[in-house]
Amino acid sequence: MTVPIWQPSRDRVSGALVTQFVALVNRRHAMSIETFGDLYAWSVAQPESFWSLVWEFGEVRAAHRGDAVLVDAQEMPGARWFPDAHLNFAENLLRRRDDAVAVYFRGEDRRASSLTFAELHARVAELAKALQGCGLRPGDRVAGFMPNIPETVVAMLATTAIGAVWSSCSPDFGAQGVLDRFGQIEPQVLFAVDGYFYGGKTHDSLDKLIEIVAALPSLQRVVVVPYASVAPDLSGISGAVLLDDFAAQPVGGEIEFVQLPFDHPLYIMYSSGTTGVPKCIVHGAGGTLLQHLKEHQLHTDIHHGDVVFYFTTCGWMMWNWLVSALASGATLALYDGSPFFPDGNALFDYADEVGITVFGASAKYLDALRKSQLRPGETHRLDALKTILSTGSPLAAEGFDYVYSKIKRDVCLSSISGGTDIISCFALGSVVLPVWRGELQCRGLGMRVEVFDEDGHPVREKKGELVCTAPFPSMPLGFWNDPNGTRYRAAYFERFPGVWCHGDFVELTAHDGIIIYGRSDAVLNPGGVRIGTAEIYRQVEQIDEVLESLVIGQRWDNDVRVVLFVRLREGLRLDEALIDRIRTQVRRNTTPRHVPAKVIQVADIPRTKSGKIVELAVRNLVHGEPVKNREALANPQALDLFIDIPELRRG
Repeated sequence: MTVPIWQPSRDRVSGALVTQFVALVNRRHAMSIETFGDLYAWSVAQPESFWSLVWEFGEVRAAHRGDAVLVDAQEMPGARWFPDAHLNFAENLLRRRDDAVAVYFRGEDRRASSLTFAELHARVAELAKALQGCGLRPGDRVAGFMPNIPETVVAMLATTAIGAVWSSCSPDFGAQGVLDRFGQIEPQVLFAVDGYFYGGKTHDSLDKLIEIVAALPSLQRVVVVPYASVAPDLSGISGAVLLDDFAAQPVGGEIEFVQLPFDHPLYIMYSSGTTGVPKCIVHGAGGTLLQHLKEHQLHTDIHHGDVVFYFTTCGWMMWNWLVSALASGATLALYDGSPFFPDGNALFDYADEVGITVFGASAKYLDALRKSQLRPGETHRLDALKTILSTGSPLAAEGFDYVYSKIKRDVCLSSISGGTDIISCFALGSVVLPVWRGELQCRGLGMRVEVFDEDGHPVREKKGELVCTAPFPSMPLGFWNDPNGTRYRAAYFERFPGVWCHGDFVELTAHDGIIIYGRSDAVLNPGGVRIGTAEIYRQVEQIDEVLESLVIGQRWDNDVRVVLFVRLREGLRLDEALIDRIRTQVRRNTTPRHVPAKVIQVADIPRTKSGKIVELAVRNLVHGEPVKNREALANPQALDLFIDIPELRRG
């Protein structure tokens, strides 16, 4: 495409927060920045000035900031941001206390509720006092085995208000998956629900909870939120109490926000765990806050009063990212359940009902809408909607076409990418930039993102490794139980010493955007040519009969051959004619090396809890190697479909 698929209007540009930020930069530093590209170049050339102004523009609340912004800047890892600052993360998210709605909630079972900012503050105050009454101190861990409901937001804010560390996963995890995570961090308090709703069914969580609690000797208290029933039976759960009883003590309306260093631990997040026990990634309060303020205000253009939605569970970092929108004075729209129950209109019904302005979902969700031939732009008003976000996997160019033709024409579609590792993004969108079909609009401000070839040289308009060559505030503090940082350095800094190597196979485009071709460790290598898996998915999933696909490289005859697995529409069978169409589609739009040597139909595609397909696990099974952690998957039974496939024993 030689022209962008969307251009912002003059009003959109003039009213954008990043436009106001540019004016502040120009005034404060006697600059003459005019374009977003100029702003990006300045932000990475002058990181101390940039992040200092992000602090000011975002109106960070802190007991003390100090003069120093960055020390040991040449150390990566090892650089320290705002070393003299003391602040509280929850205080920055709870700055509003008026009667406007802070949190909307809608569940699959049609229950609906809301909290005003004043009510949210009051509930956090009650729960924070109750947690302190349990003897919790800064640095202690609180875990949530919770769905995406308002009580989870309250529990996280109460935890961080007193300086404790929050960690969560969703109740669809199996007991062992939960223990693989929480067992490492030894929480003192666990918040959990009695059950949840998904796909038109009620799923009980109490049996799993009994098993989890019995295996976590560190627990002092288990706080159960009645969600699937009114009065759950807690008799089999040691130390369990209902939420209302736990927070029933009379308290005043003020919260004693504990002021802590900028790099005090805030969250413990988890790697996907599909190749072993998950890594426990520790994120700091100040870096998370500052990075999210930047991404929300300067990239996503979230204003005071916006209504922000992301379809996510509490086991995905997008939940943490979403909740931080409170710091910008925005309203959260939470949803729990299947987005396709009873049909695919649930989330767009919600958008119309509460006036969602920023709508986020996974690329897989948008592709599922397209495959279902839904047309939200014809069936819904979507008057307030101004931005659509997509992440989780690369959004194919056809996904861009679908959004603009079937959802809304005048909307900024920002495909974004980062990860749990940084609790934020390396590549984002901007409402002042055009949208190019199939591209992420820009690199994150203040993030010195480059693309390296295999020898560590920066390249443009060529495929390579996504790297970040300078420190940024939301780098992890480290991994839990990794006192010397050995595992942390091995995870990101071994490939290119002193440079963060993220593990994405990407290209920096002529528009200064990013195209993501897949994970580097899943890159195919037939005949020594590196091929990103997303290049093949983009072509295959244009075939109407194909709902989704997964591709791996199989070791064969002293080389690698491309093997494609497809899940077809219900009732369809893969035949030679369809295989020929798939191969022709791939060959016509890529290269002969991309064409799969084998195309095999499967009934399901294994994926993580956040919807990412697990190419490495399937590749292991095809080669007769074990998959170490099935509990990390949303549908672990799907792995059995890839064991000892007869077609893969033949040439």
